[in-house]
Amino acid sequence: MRAALALLLLLATAHAAHRGRAYVREKVCHEYQILGKENFRTLTIIANSRKYSNGTFKEIGHLVREIVSLAETCCADGADPSCYDAGSTALSVKSCSADSPFPPHPGTAECCVHEGLERKLCLADLRHPPRPLPQYLQPSDKELCEAFQQDPREFADRFLYEYSSSYSQAPLPVLLGSTTTFLSMVSTCCISPAPTACFLKEKLERKTLSLLTLTSNRICSRFLAYGKDKVTFSYLASLAQKVPTASFEDLLPLAEDAAEVSSQCCESMAEDCMQKKLLEHTAKVCTMLSARDRRLADCCKGKNLMENHFCILALPPAPAPKLPEASEPTNKELCGKEGALRASRFLFELARRQPSIPDAVLVKLYDTAVKVRRECCSTKDPSACLDSKRKRMQAELPPFLEKASQLCGQYNKLPFLEFKKRLRQSLAQAEPEASPAQLEQLLEQRASFASTCCLPDAPPLLCASKVTSELGAACKQDSCLL
Repeated sequence: MRAALALLLLLATAHAAHRGRAYVREKVCHEYQILGKENFRTLTIIANSRKYSNGTFKEIGHLVREIVSLAETCCADGADPSCYDAGSTALSVKSCSADSPFPPHPGTAECCVHEGLERKLCLADLRHPPRPLPQYLQPSDKELCEAFQQDPREFADRFLYEYSSSYSQAPLPVLLGSTTTFLSMVSTCCISPAPTACFLKEKLERKTLSLLTLTSNRICSRFLAYGKDKVTFSYLASLAQKVPTASFEDLLPLAEDAAEVSSQCCESMAEDCMQKKLLEHTAKVCTMLSARDRRLADCCKGKNLMENHFCILALPPAPAPKLPEASEPTNKELCGKEGALRASRFLFELARRQPSIPDAVLVKLYDTAVKVRRECCSTKDPSACLDSKRKRMQAELPPFLEKASQLCGQYNKLPFLEFKKRLRQSLAQAEPEASPAQLEQLLEQRASFASTCCLPDAPPLLCASKVTSELGAACKQDSCLL
């Protein structure tokens, strides 16, 4: 996809100092001339809306105008060779001014103590954290057409900003394809003599791409938050809870394959990387697990593999199977060559026995296991260290896990109003001395945790923060090992 490659070059200019600034200008200008001003402008809106996903429409607009103006001026025939470097320097100076119109970023002040190329490189590295949840809500067909007909350019710009900032972790080629086909649908159907039929037809054709955008944004948000190893464990635990009859040996290769998809495709400029690899992964999951779980087998019956994958992701945990108590790894095993694998296997066994424990809690346990192994296995007496940590965990963990499991178990089974009613009753019993206001505050806090973090697509960073908050309340003065 030429557009994606052009945008890659635009984003990479600041990182290409070692190749020479003239070379960077030459490449940017080459793509600007191939694409033309309007396509270049469209890509710049998408790029900066993704990069500064918490910026306002007005702030992104200021930045886009400056970047496009720089390319338009300095890529014209006969432009001074130093024009591009001087213009980008002026842009970095404006970014550092007290009244900068560009999206603010907490790291800007640190960048602005530098000068010249070093400052530009630093500013180019800044990026807003992704939004915890996508905020774009598609208007009705009638509202779309009214906004489009009132001002087509303003409509397109605002859509590109809202959609790209909302799904900022979707791979760039996926986002480009999704926004392009959406705008094409609107421009076609809003002048159609039968707009309702037109929208219905176009939305059906876009369904796979829409699901790909939503799914890949979730996948890549998790990859950004967790990294490859932790994503592998998260996916392993999720499969263990959905298909608890499957063994560790069955599920680990699938979890590793899912992490590899993220690793290869979240930053890839290949147009079909995410779709191709995700569909291959879905086929593997269906082949391996359909015989083990009827619900998953039902997901795999569809002809559209992307819909099948989305269905698998959305599956709630299965009922807990009757299994013997899992044996903990010995100290020697934890500090051996396969210590990390032994720890993951034990947490896998925990996840399949307690399917309602949410991902954020399991990942917290994974982090703790890594931390404990790192702290203890390098000491003079690893066994004494591990025994001490194990004793604390045995005291702290069960009550917290029971609370999290019960909360998410009820949330997943009950209608929301019934869930809140039962939660209010259990809190009143657990906290008999709390005032009505305190109980209401606790109720809203727990309900917020459940509605956000008990879901299969829970936002990882937000839920990690909520787990830490819950632990802080339970442990008093950060006494917990977790």
